[in-house]
Order: sequence, then structure tokens, then C-alpha cells
Amino acid sequence: MDTGILVLRLLVGLLVAGHGVQKVSSHLGGKGLDGGTEEFRADGFRGGTLTALAAGSGQIGSGLLLAAGFLTPLAATGAIGVMTVALTVKWRHGLWVQDDGYEYPLVLIGTAAALAATGPGDWSLDAAVGLTPYPLWWAAVALSAGLGSGLLTRVVLHRPAPAAPAPAVGGH
Repeated sequence: MDTGILVLRLLVGLLVAGHGVQKVSSHLGGKGLDGGTEEFRADGFRGGTLTALAAGSGQIGSGLLLAAGFLTPLAATGAIGVMTVALTVKWRHGLWVQDDGYEYPLVLIGTAAALAATGPGDWSLDAAVGLTPYPLWWAAVALSAGLGSGLLTRVVLHRPAPAAPAPAVGGH
């Protein structure tokens, strides 16, 4: 079981971290901080560079913590939060990724929640420093706080779409 959890932690944690690297640099196919900033603006978010830096840093930090199995409930909370924001962006496209849907963020949210529930396993920094096992209620805290922070971020930072101009009335 510990081997499976290790593989899952490494896969998901490094993918989440890599996604963050793409937001703030030209590594791993990213378009640099300017590209990350433009991506957030195109998705309707305020904050520009600061938003891209916060999102990228959150993804890198939570992903690396998940991969290492360190402070696992906190790492899961961060991953759930940033992927909840991504899910809200993709929501209008439906579920499936081939239609630019939210399938991928949903899988990462579910996996991070599952890791918060199972714990990081014996091959983790949490186990090495004696932080495990985490009580199961930590999973509920991680899921609630992650979803809540992601939704709050969406509400606070997302601009409503501009209203369509009213048609001109009369010809005078």
C-alpha cells in the first residue's frame, strides 16, 4: 500500500508543481510570467502578475509538499484550492478535457482529498518526522478549506463579463 501511495503522491504532486512552474516561467512549456499573467487576464481574473505569481507559487508549493509527503493535509488543501479555481474556469465547457472541460482539475482535487484521507504513507517526510498518522477529520478540513479558498478566490478575483451594449433606439 505504501508503494501505491508513494507513486500517487509523486505523480500528482509533481504534476501540480509542474503546472505552477508553467504559470511563472518558461520551463516545462510555460510562457513565462507574462504568459501566466495573460492567461489569468484572459480567464477574467484581476490582479495580473500578482495573481499569476500567487497561483503558480501555490501550485509549486502544494505540489512539492504532496510529492514529499510533508504536511500532507496542508499540501492537499493548497492543491484542492488551486485546482478548484481551475475547475471554475473550465466549468462552462463541461466535464470532458477534450472539450476544455474540468475533468483534469476534478481528478487532482479528488486525488488530493484521497491523500489527505489516507495519509502520505510510510515513505514520506511526515512519517520520517513522526507527524503521521493524521486523524481522518484532517481530510474533511483539507477538502472544506481547499474548496472554500478556491471558490472565495474565484468570487474575489474574477471580473464579471462586460455587459453587451444596449441597442440604439430610434434613428435620431
